Amino acid sequence: MNYFISLVTAIFLTSLAYYLGDLFLTNGLLAWHPLVIGASVVILGAIIEKLHSPMWLIILTPFPVGMVLLFLFLNVNLSHWFFTYALTLVVYVILHVAASSLFRFHSLIPAWKLSTKAS
Repeated sequence: MNYFISLVTAIFLTSLAYYLGDLFLTNGLLAWHPLVIGASVVILGAIIEKLHSPMWLIILTPFPVGMVLLFLFLNVNLSHWFFTYALTLVVYVILHVAASSLFRFHSLIPAWKLSTKAS
């Protein structure tokens, strides 16, 4: 059950990043669009991780999915989409750092355990 809660939390945080990134620039997404993008990105990342793929593939695979879905849902020109996606990444990094430091939680791949050792 703990993994399910982590998965839902990761989907929520990723969806929130897409929602806020869009809200600050275009407000062009419907309420369910960020949820679809967040669920797609996180579940794909989790599946790739469960297949014991290399780290680079686990990290890179979800990006094109989020990028394409955002482009399709926004239905705007390429430069507008790019700025929205860039802002979404900034918001995601802020949310990820906050979730990681406050809750010891990896907000993209819930199965990844954060190290408790200092570097």
